[in-house]
Amino acid sequence: MLDDSSILVTGGTGSFGKEFIRKVLQSSRPRRIIIYSRDEWKQSEMQADPDFQDKSVRFFLGDVRDKDRLGLAMRDVDYVIHAAALKQVPAAEYNPHEFIKTNVNGATNIVEAAIGAKVKRVVALSTDKAVNPVNLYGATKLCSDKVFIAANSYAGGGATTFSVVRYGNVVGSRGSVIPLFQKQRETGKITITNPDMTRFLITLNQGVDFVLQSLKNMVGGELFVPKIPACTVDSLADVLAPNCEREIIGLRPGEKIHEILIPSDEARNVLEFENHFVIQPVQAFWGNKIGILGGVSCSPDFHYASNVNCKTLSLDELSDLLKGYLPN
Repeated sequence: MLDDSSILVTGGTGSFGKEFIRKVLQSSRPRRIIIYSRDEWKQSEMQADPDFQDKSVRFFLGDVRDKDRLGLAMRDVDYVIHAAALKQVPAAEYNPHEFIKTNVNGATNIVEAAIGAKVKRVVALSTDKAVNPVNLYGATKLCSDKVFIAANSYAGGGATTFSVVRYGNVVGSRGSVIPLFQKQRETGKITITNPDMTRFLITLNQGVDFVLQSLKNMVGGELFVPKIPACTVDSLADVLAPNCEREIIGLRPGEKIHEILIPSDEARNVLEFENHFVIQPVQAFWGNKIGILGGVSCSPDFHYASNVNCKTLSLDELSDLLKGYLPN
């Protein structure tokens, strides 16, 4: 599908963006793949990386807050992957206006620029923190999700379709507990918020594959959720720092004991597939085509959380998943 196409990736210099672009270049022959981001230093680093030295790659400096710049970047673009966001939970509590400008207003700018440029398909990345949010970051991502889903009603005859992909923690991502435990185990002591806390785990490669699959299958208005395993923080500590002393420090502001990817309030709109779920839009007033995908309706009280209705990783399975992070 991506052969001879033009693709724009916002936040293209981030961990997801780089892996996504790398995979597209390995598996397809795009006409153009545009890396849209605001960090010129990260762009220069990517330009020096042999993985990205391809004639189809373009580097475009810009911020998702700037709708005019987005409009220029999206000229003759077929597909947009929106991965740009401000993500650090504590920073969001202290700088709420900045997160709203990027995560909410930026989402609106993406929608309007994509419709104006007649982009075919847009996939936006979301997070488990957008479900029943208890922190500002999650609230802004919930707003962003609503903006992208509702955008299908503004495109006019389905010229541009929008969908959202939501998943949990990416293994080894910046700010996650895995690199923290790696660093702390060198001191012989690690800090644990709550040993019973559970977290979904997905690898970066799995996340990229799921986004590509969703881009291919989307009809517009879906919120895609992959079926991914989970584990307790205690199990993570057993695998990553087995011989370390543990200090229980309690939950930090904005944290939950368990993560939720699908709340029970949305169960009536959920379709289950072999490897994922689809949350249908509440108001399908632009003409709901999602039924053509198939799927099975979930029970009225269904919900999908890191401690309910998901696979729990054994210590052996967790060790295999985290083999690149284990102690020597």
